[in-house]
Amino acid sequence: MGVLRGLRDQLGKLQRLAQPYFLPLEESSSWQFLLLVLALLTVVVGVTLLLLTGVVAASGSLIPGLRDRFLPGVPERIATIWSGPIGAVIMVLFGAGLLAFGSQRAKLRQGRWLPWLLMGVIALLILVINGINVGISFIARNVDNALVAYDSEGFWKIVAIYAFCLLLALPIRAIQSYLIPKLGLLWREWLSSRLLGRYLTNRAYYILNPNDESHEEIDNPDQRISQDVASFTGTSLSVTVEIIAALLTFVSFVIVLWSISRNLALLLLVYSVVGTTLIVFASRKLVSLNYKQLKLEADFRYGLVHIRNNAESIAFYRGEQQEGSEAGRRLNGAIVNYDRLIIWEAMIQVIQRSYDYFSRFLPWLVIAPIYFAREVDFGVFGQASIAFSQVLFSVSYIVNNIDRLAAFSASISRLEGFQVTVDEINAQAQTGSGDAAGVAVDDNPTIEVIHADLVPPRSNRCLIHDISLEVAAHQRLLVVGPSGCGKTSFLRLISGLWPAAAGEIRRPPIAELLFIPQKPYLILGSLREQLCYPQDPGRFSDSHLRSVLEEVCLPDLVRRYPDLDINQDWQRILSLGEQQRLAFARLLLNSPRFVVLDEATSALDVTTEKHLYSLLTEREIAFVSVGHRPTLAAFHDTVLELDGNGGWRQIPAADYDFTNA
Repeated sequence: MGVLRGLRDQLGKLQRLAQPYFLPLEESSSWQFLLLVLALLTVVVGVTLLLLTGVVAASGSLIPGLRDRFLPGVPERIATIWSGPIGAVIMVLFGAGLLAFGSQRAKLRQGRWLPWLLMGVIALLILVINGINVGISFIARNVDNALVAYDSEGFWKIVAIYAFCLLLALPIRAIQSYLIPKLGLLWREWLSSRLLGRYLTNRAYYILNPNDESHEEIDNPDQRISQDVASFTGTSLSVTVEIIAALLTFVSFVIVLWSISRNLALLLLVYSVVGTTLIVFASRKLVSLNYKQLKLEADFRYGLVHIRNNAESIAFYRGEQQEGSEAGRRLNGAIVNYDRLIIWEAMIQVIQRSYDYFSRFLPWLVIAPIYFAREVDFGVFGQASIAFSQVLFSVSYIVNNIDRLAAFSASISRLEGFQVTVDEINAQAQTGSGDAAGVAVDDNPTIEVIHADLVPPRSNRCLIHDISLEVAAHQRLLVVGPSGCGKTSFLRLISGLWPAAAGEIRRPPIAELLFIPQKPYLILGSLREQLCYPQDPGRFSDSHLRSVLEEVCLPDLVRRYPDLDINQDWQRILSLGEQQRLAFARLLLNSPRFVVLDEATSALDVTTEKHLYSLLTEREIAFVSVGHRPTLAAFHDTVLELDGNGGWRQIPAADYDFTNA
């Protein structure tokens, strides 16, 4: 029961990930999706029969001699299908399949018809290849009989037919090899864009906080959006195509096998069921090990990226040994888990090998007695072996791909878990129960804190209790207090990043409020894009941008980079002081009504700091600052002092004594 429940859960996760690309999940049910899958197969079978009938008819009219030579018996079989009930049933199912797609046409919008079309073409190619393989089994039988009978003319005729089949199959295989990854690429583009859009909506990327390993299960979202999506879409399609091929192969060759020996067909089914059951139970551990391996590998890679991003700081501290120890710890976790993984994979491979080896002589045990009794010809040996191996391969799909399916299952769990969490965050934001709760946004140009309590998320510590204050237009508030008292947390509160545990926060629209941290955020882009972020760079002329750089005391940057479209690793080549001045240039270009400054001038000298604050005052921008320098008092009207234990007091800046702070 546990295995069946786990399988049902995984299929549910797979549906929630896969179905939206083909059919909107919120507008349809799982049975409608499965109905369209079945409808697609019936349409493909109908199209195949119509195409084959047309090819046979056309070749009979144009090149009857070649048709009789290379398609022996095919026209007669086609005529039998159409004269009997099978042809009528196929056409009825074909029409029903078209009607099913017609009934869902309103939901197949936004390009969703394209993946169905590509899947249909891929299934059609699989069906054609499968038919060619069935024909090859008869060719192999006739080759053996011709060799035993020393029939030279018949042998070369059969070889010519075989060569014709190969020439027919090669381009079909080539087209199929292109279409499958192409559809996977289109699917990856759609799914990655969908997850990325939801990840960046309602600050889900901020709420997830992937570095807080003790609280969040969603580790390494970058890997899930990039690597896991690519793996999921590619593997999903290949597995789907392989399952369709396995089903078609089973149906086609089990008929051939049944016509040769019913006992052999029944023995095959029993053998495959026993083998599959054994391998499923033996491989349950693989899923958890593969899931853990993906996480550990991502953690190790993140540690290396962290070293690269902080190379200069590590070099200054001479922290190579400690960084090496931490990277080694992460690597060791991945190695230890992988060691367990390869042990289990080795055990599974032993079972797979044994399963394969024993299956090779099973046809001999059944066919040999009836051959020695002269009930079948010698060619049946070869045909039975081909048919048996094809049917065995199709019914043993799980056995042959268990390690791959285990890794795929782990990838499904990681990706679906990420999607569910991001969707929950967005749903909470839309219902007003997320992190934006307690924050009222209006056009009134003031920041109001009304009897609010500040408690960090996932914490019981109250940093500020029952605070009430207002920052109106043209007012300036300085927040001071000992380290860890909640100064930056207060800025998060009024900026809307954290909710108030009690009370209410009123602030202007987000476009009118800009936050500048102590270490400015530098994007991956050109100098022009750095300055204009997050606005459109096309809004500002080159002369305007250069004048702003001059205004914030960065004339050297203008001389060093006359081309504003140059791309550099700005975080590495600019000092912290230059980065802070660049952030002020960005502030002036955005021109918000309110600015929140978290020690935004800590790396600057007093003269430059005074100049930058004077620019804000001249533009009549209201701001809330966090800082420790006594010189900051001259640029503020009021000081908010926090003690870190919930207490606070508000004092006129002119009366505040920094020596007692």
